[in-house]
Amino acid sequence: MIPILQLRDVCKTFDNISALKNVNLKIDRGKITSLLGPSGSGKTTLLRILAGLENPTSGNLFLKNTQITSNEQKILRQEATLVFQKSLFFDMTVFSNIAYGLKLNEDLSKEEISNKVNDALILVRLEGFEERRAKKLSGGEQQRVSLARALVLNREILLLDEPTVNLDPKNVSIIEETIIRVNKEKKTTIVLATHNMFQAEAISQNVALILDGTVKQTGTRQDIFGNSNKYLTSFSRLENVFSGDATINEDGTSTINIGDNLNIYASFYRKGKVSVHVRPEDILVSTESFHSSALNVFSGIITAISDHGSVVWLSVDAGRKFSAQITKKSLTAMKLSIGSKIYLTFKASVVQII
Repeated sequence: MIPILQLRDVCKTFDNISALKNVNLKIDRGKITSLLGPSGSGKTTLLRILAGLENPTSGNLFLKNTQITSNEQKILRQEATLVFQKSLFFDMTVFSNIAYGLKLNEDLSKEEISNKVNDALILVRLEGFEERRAKKLSGGEQQRVSLARALVLNREILLLDEPTVNLDPKNVSIIEETIIRVNKEKKTTIVLATHNMFQAEAISQNVALILDGTVKQTGTRQDIFGNSNKYLTSFSRLENVFSGDATINEDGTSTINIGDNLNIYASFYRKGKVSVHVRPEDILVSTESFHSSALNVFSGIITAISDHGSVVWLSVDAGRKFSAQITKKSLTAMKLSIGSKIYLTFKASVVQII
């Protein structure tokens, strides 16, 4: 299948500083693709090129297998729309801000415009906000208005630059649900720039890892997150990375002594010095120890709790620092707080060699 967007050997330089270096990337039609990387990695510049707002310094951009030159960016802007991380609003009502782009189309009646705006407001759960002043809304509500303003145009390609950064969990959840729904129901191609690994894994079908202006790895969500790799480690400064001496057990598993009389059991067959990683979401958190087939069980004390949108991360002192991911519902149900004693349990099969 021909990709809807494609970059070939694209470079972008600003004042002799390379923002993008020989980027090769294919965007599949009808899929959600996350551009995952830290701040300053080139994600926003890449999105602006895909939106037709920037020209590559060198290299080629293709829309549906047709090359887009610097004189043909209008064609791209008719197919794609970009929602910025921080949008500007007219000093008008929510309705007027969302309807502005539609009013430029002389073929639409007032009734058609009204229906489209109302449908967009329902999608982002802002029905009843029509007469509110856009500039007076909270940051999360403003971002939902920005999303509605893009959705109402019904473009084939939706580009999103860190759409949930610094937002509260409620607005994060609504925006993520809207992205998934629009992709599923309208088959909209969505390209999402994010530094949030959890978000990329939760809502994307495809992921491109970007570091220092270079696309280091691309693949399906399973390809990228199913196995630990050096690029993901470099970007995220992965939690739960341990090094130690591995010995082989009679059953073919390995025991890794990570120091302080602590051992991690792994299902791989390896001897000698190794570094391993356990994903926070693969660790089961409980307030009591229980019998299970999992070989790895640690008790510890919660030292920090951090908000990551729809989930929370627990930092746990269990002789070594562990990080575990749970839902906010679980945090409340178990009545956990800093200082709570908990148990961390994970299977040998989730321990991965880096």
